[in-house]
Amino acid sequence: MSLERSPRARLGLAAAALTLVAGGAGYGIAHLGGSEAAPAQTADAGRKPLYWYDPMVPSQHFDKPGKSPFMDMQLVPKFADGSGGDAPGVRIDPATSQTLGLRTIAVRRGELASSLTAAGTIDFNQRDVAIVQARAGGFVQRVYARAPGDIIGAGAPLADLLVPEWGGAQAEFLAVRRTGNAALTQAARQRLMLLGMPSGTISSVERTGRPHNVVTISTPTGGVIKTLDVRAGMTMTAGQTLAEVNGLGTVWLNAAVPEAIAGPLKPGQTVQATLAAFPGETISGRVSAILPETQADSRTLTVRIELPNRGGRLRPGMFATVSFGGSAQPALLVPSEALIRTGKRTLVMLALDKGRYRPAEVQIGRESGDDTEILAGLSEGEKIVASGQFLIDSEASLSGVEARPIGGSAPPAVGKAAATAALYETVGKIEQITANSVTLSHEPVPAIGWPAMTMTFQLGAPTLVRGFKVGDRVRFGFDQPPTGPTVRRMAKVAGQ
Repeated sequence: MSLERSPRARLGLAAAALTLVAGGAGYGIAHLGGSEAAPAQTADAGRKPLYWYDPMVPSQHFDKPGKSPFMDMQLVPKFADGSGGDAPGVRIDPATSQTLGLRTIAVRRGELASSLTAAGTIDFNQRDVAIVQARAGGFVQRVYARAPGDIIGAGAPLADLLVPEWGGAQAEFLAVRRTGNAALTQAARQRLMLLGMPSGTISSVERTGRPHNVVTISTPTGGVIKTLDVRAGMTMTAGQTLAEVNGLGTVWLNAAVPEAIAGPLKPGQTVQATLAAFPGETISGRVSAILPETQADSRTLTVRIELPNRGGRLRPGMFATVSFGGSAQPALLVPSEALIRTGKRTLVMLALDKGRYRPAEVQIGRESGDDTEILAGLSEGEKIVASGQFLIDSEASLSGVEARPIGGSAPPAVGKAAATAALYETVGKIEQITANSVTLSHEPVPAIGWPAMTMTFQLGAPTLVRGFKVGDRVRFGFDQPPTGPTVRRMAKVAGQ
């Protein structure tokens, strides 16, 4: 028998091999859902499929069984759910779950440390500024080679100033002093001080017995020269500014914090700063002020932090990353890796009984470390998938499984109204309490697109506000019946 095959025969063998590989791949994908995607077996006897589909083209539905028009394989029946009952969700057999490496974890209640990170820049401490001025009019005889940006110590000379009018006053003082009249001598000394003469110059005149009409102007504090307006030969007038010196013992770190998350920050709060110039080094400081003006272009608040500047290493303009720590607060927590963020909403994959899984919509809050706070959508003790949830979510999407809405235990039944209204949660401050309503200044409610505002809510029960007073910060849940937004539960914010 010849081993040679015609091109037509080789083409036929390749097509057959391709069909076998594609069929095997389709079976593998279909097998992910266990009984969800397997052909009708004994467990499905007597059940009517919703439709039939090709696992390789799951978006195409057929109203009767038969061979797929896309692949050389039979269509797969799709039943109402993957568990053989009326409960929603997809079912994955234990062997497949182990192969996929699915890991479940219970929703727990714990403490979440309040943490916030922001960027900032080093700036001069504007409270440590000295203005050097001329006390009397005269002529600049000498300057000391200073320039803006120079770092000088306290008492450093800036210029020698010749003051002609001081010569006559000093000669008069010496003449009166020689008379021995103590009262007249004290009056003459007082006149010298009123002319702006430093006490050191007066003492020098008394000690030497000669006039000194040239005075050296020096800085009262050390730091960096920010401005210098004195040159040799200049004529100075009384009160004219020669220089401005800014101290460097402490500096300000101005951090830009988004206004939406700046609420918990308080003056006096301890912060940790790391600078790009000193990697691996952490500097501690305190919030000295939260400036009252919001930057319109970036919607950020400026938080001022005072830092010690030992050795003058921290220089204005340096970039820093600021970490605001805070007290831990109780919260409902899930691992951050368990969240499925779609862009429009956030989901988790619930692990139900009998190997069933179902997506659930949640509202998330703060994040710290590997944990994320759940504001709504889950209850303590519910089990969710912490790894491998994206594979299940893909299967649920293909199977048309609806996600459990926030505040509901089941999706709306076809042709019926939802049995449970969605419950939304946020934080606010009580502004007014009446017998049947409460007015709250609340934070944004992203689940329904509400911005932060002040509004009046009806009370589901008058007892909900028992023990509360105006000014209390509370976390509350509300729904939106036809009669208007109604508060269903309320609790004080921890740490108030």
